[in-house]
Amino acid sequence: MNAAVLAAGLGTRLRPLTDLVPKPLMPVLNRPLLGLLLAQLEQAGFAQVAVNTHHLGEMVRQFLAGQGPPGLKLSVSPEPELLGTGGGLKKLGEILGGGPFLAVNGDILTDLDLGAVYRSHREGALTTLVLHDCPPYNQVWVKDGAVVSIGAPPGDPAGRPLAYTGVQVVGPEMLRYLPPPGRPADLVATWRQALAGGARLAALAVSGHFWQDLGAPESYLALHRRLLGGAAPSLAGFFPQLSDPFIGPGAGIAGGVQFRGGVCLGAGVEVGAGASLKNTVVWEGAVIAPEVSLEDCIVAAGVRVRGSARGRMLV
Repeated sequence: MNAAVLAAGLGTRLRPLTDLVPKPLMPVLNRPLLGLLLAQLEQAGFAQVAVNTHHLGEMVRQFLAGQGPPGLKLSVSPEPELLGTGGGLKKLGEILGGGPFLAVNGDILTDLDLGAVYRSHREGALTTLVLHDCPPYNQVWVKDGAVVSIGAPPGDPAGRPLAYTGVQVVGPEMLRYLPPPGRPADLVATWRQALAGGARLAALAVSGHFWQDLGAPESYLALHRRLLGGAAPSLAGFFPQLSDPFIGPGAGIAGGVQFRGGVCLGAGVEVGAGASLKNTVVWEGAVIAPEVSLEDCIVAAGVRVRGSARGRMLV
């Protein structure tokens, strides 16, 4: 089984954090998200994974060279100019030999059985989109196990719409709808073009799973809060023993510090006496001054926080 991770996005909603670290390398409970995705793919039995890069792409390449799971054959598909979701997928598909292959967006975390998802794909479908009920993102209409419309209700009656999870299985025929490697393309527009031409896009509706995107500060914090609350027990094995606060190695916590839920401290973080933290993620090496109160904050690596804050990214 082969897989692709779409990791070339700019991460604009997470700036200024993503001016320092590309979104796929943002730490999740002190472990880079991309490392988690690769570990899941290795555990699920995938043999080869291709990753596309653009923003801070050299950081991603160095990470893959030094920390990729030993059981995976890894390939990097650099994009000096962004190729869009469709153009990026085409290059990745060429690297992987044309499909079928699993494709996962590099800004989500889920406990779906990715091997089972791959095996659900059947010949005759251009792609198999994994869908779930996730308002307000429900924009895909399905009938009899196939996608019938994306973005607007179909003319024929169909059930309530579902949302794309960011996971799909791409068949070799799908790549023929995309432009030659090196040309940009939008994947959703390509899906609509395929549907208009009578092609079959299969739908795999899932439920009862864990899923969270990391596209914005509030969702990044929600991911930590949910993981620390035990919402994804099948993912717990990818981390040290979970506790709230989740404290990285070498962290120093002075007397009188209050942790009020949803707190993750990276390696070597220092928290001064009398500080108070709630729903806050602090990256490695940061220093929180005494008596500082932080709520709904993300603190970048090495930052010295001298004043209280709420709802901010501190870099």
